Amino acid sequence: MRASDVTDGAIAGAVGTTALNVVTYLDMALRARPSSSTPDEAAGRLAGAAHLDLGPAPKATNRRTGLGALLGYATGIGVGVGFALLARGRRQPLAAAGGLLGAGAMTMTDGSLTVLRVTDPRTWRRSDWLADIVPHLVYGVVAAATWNRLRPPAKRRG
Repeated sequence: MRASDVTDGAIAGAVGTTALNVVTYLDMALRARPSSSTPDEAAGRLAGAAHLDLGPAPKATNRRTGLGALLGYATGIGVGVGFALLARGRRQPLAAAGGLLGAGAMTMTDGSLTVLRVTDPRTWRRSDWLADIVPHLVYGVVAAATWNRLRPPAKRRG
């Protein structure tokens, strides 16, 4: 494993996270739905667990919002790096890699939110699941395509 593979995994994860955010914001615009409060709540729970004072109410609210967004990028980048370790520097079939990356990001996100008791997926409606699955699938496909694009082409025998 080369350091450049880890860097490329981080890049793929960041590009995938950007695509996830675009799809999420597009969904919000099209359906006129509000933004999710779960990233802010997760940031608040983590800050509380770390005994980190986020300041007085107005500032704490803004800090939770910023930290929640940063946690999303950290998760997406981390999943990309994890994928790079599994891929061992090689290109991967787009469908399989996209599914693996999307499922990995969704599992990390929803799993941590469940452990923090911010949400309970057992109570979600079909529309909630779709609003979660579609952006994570887009994350996976875009991250996998970026990973493959950053890999050198296979050498042809001849």
